[in-house]
Amino acid sequence: MVRENSANAAYAHESRARSLAKAISWRFVGTLDTLILSYLVLTFLAPHFGVRETATPSENLHTAGYIALAEVVTKTLLFFLHERVWSRLRWAVWTDRRGRRIEGLRRSGSKAASWRILASLDTALLALLFTGHPLTALTIGGGEVATKLILYVFHERVWDRIPYGRAKGGHV
Repeated sequence: MVRENSANAAYAHESRARSLAKAISWRFVGTLDTLILSYLVLTFLAPHFGVRETATPSENLHTAGYIALAEVVTKTLLFFLHERVWSRLRWAVWTDRRGRRIEGLRRSGSKAASWRILASLDTALLALLFTGHPLTALTIGGGEVATKLILYVFHERVWDRIPYGRAKGGHV
């Protein structure tokens, strides 16, 4: 592999279309995770916090659904913006002999961590909005740190193998 060390090195730039495709695929994974996690917290943990003790499983599913659906809007926008920032950073990125862009595992991990902080804050705020209970909101937002951090690294590694929206040299 040829590491990129100079400003003139061949660099596979990522298009806005690629960022959008990644945002959509991640949102599908993330929404499903939020729906399941929110439902589990609302059903099994929130009653121990002294809230939602009389909520039915159906009501908990509706509340979890509202949180998950609201995230489709907020997180798609936030993810797209996050991708655009990272697409401009050349840290831990190089091209191989064929000119393909390669991201290092440290880069994927750093992207995952920065995204997770931003996204968990968004989730906690949405959970607070729909439940009205800070501890429930923090549990949902905090719980997804573990689930989504793992899912996001896998998502990044899969997308690193997909050439869609990448061009060698120049901007796309």
